[in-house]
Amino acid sequence: MSIRPIKRISQAQPTIEGAGVKLRRAFGFGSTGDFDPFLLLDDFRNENPQDYLAGFPWHPHRGIETITYVLRGSVQHGDSLGNRGSLGAGEVQWMTAGSGILHQEMPQGDPQGRMHGFQLWANLPASLKMTAPRYQDIGAGAIPEVTDDDGTRVRVICGSFWGKTGPVEGVAADPRYLDVWVPPGRLRTLPVESSRHAFAYVFEGGGRFRDASAPRGVQTEWVGTARGGSGGGDAAPDEAGNRSLVLFDSGDEISVQAGAAGIRFLLVSGRPIEEPVAWYGPIVMNTEAELRRAYAELRDGTFIR
Repeated sequence: MSIRPIKRISQAQPTIEGAGVKLRRAFGFGSTGDFDPFLLLDDFRNENPQDYLAGFPWHPHRGIETITYVLRGSVQHGDSLGNRGSLGAGEVQWMTAGSGILHQEMPQGDPQGRMHGFQLWANLPASLKMTAPRYQDIGAGAIPEVTDDDGTRVRVICGSFWGKTGPVEGVAADPRYLDVWVPPGRLRTLPVESSRHAFAYVFEGGGRFRDASAPRGVQTEWVGTARGGSGGGDAAPDEAGNRSLVLFDSGDEISVQAGAAGIRFLLVSGRPIEEPVAWYGPIVMNTEAELRRAYAELRDGTFIR
C-alpha cells in the first residue's frame, strides 16, 4: 500500500453565481486535468438569506452531470421536462444533463436562515454526451453510513466503501463520493483506488493530510485549527482547515491526522476520462464545433431533444 503524496492544498475562492448567490469555488473554469473526470466544485454556505435567495434561475446544461449535496436548508428545483422537487438536509440529487436540459435551483434556508450544500460537476465521455437526461434523487435515509471502531464515520453517497455501497448508480466515471468525519486527534488511512484521480474538501474542523514522506502509523501532536483557522504560527504544508481543497497524487490510500476539533471532509475520486474538453458556461462538450452547435440550438429553440 502506498500513501498518496499531496500535489497541493488551496483555499476555495469567493465568487458569485446564478442571480447573485455568494459561494466559494474550490476548483473549476480553468485547467481541470488534475481533477478529471470532475470539472467544478462549489461550496454554497451562508447564514444571510440575502446572499442566496435569488438562487439559480433557468439555465441550460449539456454534456455533464451535476451532483448536489445539501447539508442545511433546502433546494427547490424544476426543469424543462416537467420535473419538480425539493432537496432537504442530507439529501443528494445526481442529475445527468446528457443531451440537454433547462432547469432552475432555488435555495432556501433552515429556520435559522442557514444554507449549506455542495455542487460537483462530473464530465461525461463523448459516447454519453448526448444521452437522455435523468435524475437520481436520493433521500437522506437511503445513504448508508458506517462508523469504525475509533469513531470515524463515513456516509457513502456513491461507490463502495467499508462494505457499504452508495445509492447512486450507473455513473460513467465510476466515482466514489464520501462524506468523512474523523474524531479529534485520530490518525486514519483511507483506501483510494490507484487508477483514480482524488481530492478532499474540508468543511468542518481541520487536520493534517500526511504526505507520503511522513512515517506511517505515527501519531503526531497537532492541536491547531489549520489553515483558515485561528491557530497560532505558520501552517505546515500538509495542514488543511475549513474550505481547504487537497489534491492528491497517485497511490492507493490517503492518510489524515485530525486536529483538536476533528475533521470533516468530502473525499471524491473518479476514473479519468482523458478526452478533449470544450467548455463555455454550463455546457461542456469535446470540440468547439459541438459547443457552437449547442449554443445555436439554444438560440433557435432546438436544444431540448
